[in-house]
Amino acid sequence: MCSICKGRKNLCGRSKCLILQKFRISKKFKGLIEKKEFFGASPPSLFVGEYGYPKVRIGPMLPTFGDVEQANELLNETVNETVGKNTEFDIGKLENPKNWTNSSIDEIMHYRSMLVMGETKSNVKVENNYRDANLPTSTRYIENIQEIAMSVKPVDSEMKLLKNPKMVLGMNSYTSPMGAKENLLKFDIAENPKIPKKTDSVVNDEMKSLEGVMSLYNSGFDEYYIIKLLSTGLMGVDKRIVPTKWSITAVQDMIGKEIRKEVIGYNVVNNYELYHANLLGNRYFILLMPDLYAFEAMEVWLKGSLYGKVAEYHVLGDYEGIKGLKGYVKETAGAFHASRLSVMEHLQKRKKQAKIVVIREITPDYYAPVGVWQIRQGVKLAMDSKKIGEFDNLKSAISGLEQHLVVPVEKYVEKSKILKITNRQTLLEQYF
Repeated sequence: MCSICKGRKNLCGRSKCLILQKFRISKKFKGLIEKKEFFGASPPSLFVGEYGYPKVRIGPMLPTFGDVEQANELLNETVNETVGKNTEFDIGKLENPKNWTNSSIDEIMHYRSMLVMGETKSNVKVENNYRDANLPTSTRYIENIQEIAMSVKPVDSEMKLLKNPKMVLGMNSYTSPMGAKENLLKFDIAENPKIPKKTDSVVNDEMKSLEGVMSLYNSGFDEYYIIKLLSTGLMGVDKRIVPTKWSITAVQDMIGKEIRKEVIGYNVVNNYELYHANLLGNRYFILLMPDLYAFEAMEVWLKGSLYGKVAEYHVLGDYEGIKGLKGYVKETAGAFHASRLSVMEHLQKRKKQAKIVVIREITPDYYAPVGVWQIRQGVKLAMDSKKIGEFDNLKSAISGLEQHLVVPVEKYVEKSKILKITNRQTLLEQYF
């Protein structure tokens, strides 16, 4: 199909051709990466791969541009060609997904292409690098990367690469897009990182990962900041480097479970409540039901979307009851933990509990994966919005939901463990 279409006819049904978009961006940034040495402020940004575990690739990311003025000019030149608007440059937009809610997929790809990664291989147990002849004999690079991870402000750094980096623009469903990368020869921090006292305390105390994560989260630290700390081997008693993909799911799962413990002690919501939001071609619907806690996440990749190859509606879904998951998430992967956390935060704020159904319909406008963060933010956006419906019973709630869906609601009911209308015993609390 691609050879016939050549990106001109959109035969796949997507709004844009990912192959051509990646080529255009690579061409735009080629001139900025034709060098081996880079100096600039890391947002701070870093990445840990999973391939080859327990020997993984880890590295910092530095901007490809020389200064903010050049970055602003570059960003507006490239973004204007694709989305037709001026964008004020902010180095925070290169890294933190919370800054991307109002951005397009094109803009996000451009932001990430402004960073170049210097890779080095490390054992997940940092001290083991001294004893492994196939790995760097010094842990100085890792220590510098850890200092960047702890910083809450950009850190001026310099790195020297083995060769000119290659623009790969790697993309997957878990992590943010990746730009150019090459093997690291030298990496130094040119200024003192700004590390909060709370972070220093958590990192240096004999504190289990869960305790450390919740201590930082409850102190108001950004979850993506916490993810970087876990990923670079700074959390827990037996500290280990953790691939970024795993860290994202682990942190969102830990926080979600801890909030759930609190939520299940609250009274249930009064009615059936329906929420909705769109983000980057993803349509989110959340139904809260006046019943004891259970959570279900379902999704459908519509025809023409990234993974939607056929016209049939194939519903994926995972469920947990009040005692939590039985085993592992099988079908919705990181989307389950990301969406659950956003709903848990909403219920915690209201001091309510509910039975919850999250539905995600992925349209052809989601033509390139930008990471699980957009699920986290998409559901949060829905929960922060004004509800689009309120109902007295499940039957009318399903009818109200049906009016907004692309997929026939019967497909979701058939898959769901929650949406089936059954005759069940009336809850005692309904009499009060």
